[in-house]
Amino acid sequence: MLRTHTCGELSKKSVGEKVTLCGWVHSRRDHGGVIFIDLRDRYGLTQIKFNPEINAETYKDADKLRDEWVIEATGKVVGRPDDMINKKLKTGEIEVEIDDLKILNQSKTPPFSLEEEKSGEANEQIRLKYRFVDLRRPKIQEMLKTKAEFINHIRNYFREREFIEVQTPILANSSPEGARDFLIPSRLYPGKFYALPQAPQQFKQLLMVGGLDKYFQIAPCFRDEDSRLDRHYGEFYQLDMEMSFVEQEDVFKVMEPLWLEITKKFSNKKIVGLDENGRFRKIPWRESMEKYGVDKPDLRFDLEIKPITEMVVGCGFSVFADAVKKGGVVHALKVDGGAKFSRKEIDELTEIAKSKEAKGLAWVKVEQFDENKKEGAYVSNTKSYEVVGVPVKMLGGLIEEIVKAVDAKAGDIIFFGADKWETVCLSLGAVRNACGEKLGLKDKNKAAWCWVVDFPMYQMSEIEPGHVDFGHNPFSMPQGGMKALETHEPLEILAYQFDLVLNGFEASSGAIRNHDPKIMYKAFELAGYPREEVDQRFGAMIRAFEYGAPPHGGNAPGIDRILMVLNDWDSIRDIYAFPKDGKGRDVMMDSPNDVSEKQLKELGIKLR
Repeated sequence: MLRTHTCGELSKKSVGEKVTLCGWVHSRRDHGGVIFIDLRDRYGLTQIKFNPEINAETYKDADKLRDEWVIEATGKVVGRPDDMINKKLKTGEIEVEIDDLKILNQSKTPPFSLEEEKSGEANEQIRLKYRFVDLRRPKIQEMLKTKAEFINHIRNYFREREFIEVQTPILANSSPEGARDFLIPSRLYPGKFYALPQAPQQFKQLLMVGGLDKYFQIAPCFRDEDSRLDRHYGEFYQLDMEMSFVEQEDVFKVMEPLWLEITKKFSNKKIVGLDENGRFRKIPWRESMEKYGVDKPDLRFDLEIKPITEMVVGCGFSVFADAVKKGGVVHALKVDGGAKFSRKEIDELTEIAKSKEAKGLAWVKVEQFDENKKEGAYVSNTKSYEVVGVPVKMLGGLIEEIVKAVDAKAGDIIFFGADKWETVCLSLGAVRNACGEKLGLKDKNKAAWCWVVDFPMYQMSEIEPGHVDFGHNPFSMPQGGMKALETHEPLEILAYQFDLVLNGFEASSGAIRNHDPKIMYKAFELAGYPREEVDQRFGAMIRAFEYGAPPHGGNAPGIDRILMVLNDWDSIRDIYAFPKDGKGRDVMMDSPNDVSEKQLKELGIKLR
């Protein structure tokens, strides 16, 4: 080893020792003929000094040093004077007087500062292009270290419970997981393609057929979908697990203790929202959509949407009455303290509702009763409050019933959605989320976990109008089995599918699987897949299930996303050592890039 110690371990106990340190020049200061260098490695900083009276030749070499040069320095540990102690550093009580210096490598001037408080001054593209420099920042190194410990904790948890870690194939087959596949042309079989796995879904189910009983892995997954705050482009990692001879509740009982441990160990957040037994709440999908306007509710705050459709049938406000007449619904969202919103803020919330296909956003404010009431205001019978807003005049006394139904009081605002059920849910859900931001209700000191259950098996296809497609995971068991598939309308069928949600982010998807070939054929038939296509695309699974498949289920939490949410990190990209940018490019390695005509010819590919 070139070094005897790291730059983060020396202390007052080390005074008098001769040590050798290696690292990067973090900063340099010249004081009264003495050169001070902060030497950095991933363990911390140590101040070293070069005094011409100790070694004139070494001092002369030190005078050449610049930021990010790599050096080896040997000298004696001495205590700092009391007025020079740096309490911000672990090594702040000592410094090292250097009498021997070796310059191991020089460095160009870095394209940006590595000081954390200045790191934000460089745009992301520059930092990603020079990621090998950006990786030297302590914050990035701490993230990568935390991620390694996080994964290690997960591995130990499952090994203690007799799960077997198995690596499933990376070169796989294309499957309808809901996103675009990355296709890999085969040289040996021209015109045919592998696909990078969107998830090890089929393989882990085949492991259950193979009798492995309990499986897990930290699985790399690949999806050609746009990046966003909580989604890294192209590739990500998930904790993939599967169990045999289980029901949905068994999966929950295995997973919940892990996430309680993880929250306590890897964040400073207080866990909130557990049920009376200390378990994660289970919210049916339809209830989640109606109450929170989303299938991944943020339960750190209580704003709930309430249906008021029955109350407004045939009312005088045509926006509500017409929506109901057309088979739609009317829902109300009461926002505590929202009466203070300005017209500009309400207009912004209206645009948010419109982004979810709402035609607008009706609202009323509940205010303290004023003798000099505004024209058009509705005054409560008790004269304890008055209600103002466009719908007031048309709704008349009905507005007081609505105020009571949503439990509003003076100082609140009530937003209304009137349209198709899904549009109303999604638009008011988006408004709820925005109000949570505006009012500071998303407490960063809280972690609210929950399960969303009972997802619809099918949904209307976005590609083929009038047809249905799988709403979640095509390999899930429909609730009611074959009987439900044969007797219910597809959109009425629920599946044994569930999502794990943390602070408004989807943390995991899972299901009890369809392990019966007859039920699988029928489920795919309703989604428009003929038997021949099912055999072609999922032949291995169909054949396997014909040889005695056990009931099984599992889930696949996204470990990068969970780590990001628990630590309130700005972007999921920083959790990767070498991330893609927001447009899916690796600007450091310049990929994707062109390949040679020879390579294309070998693969039988011609570019159009």
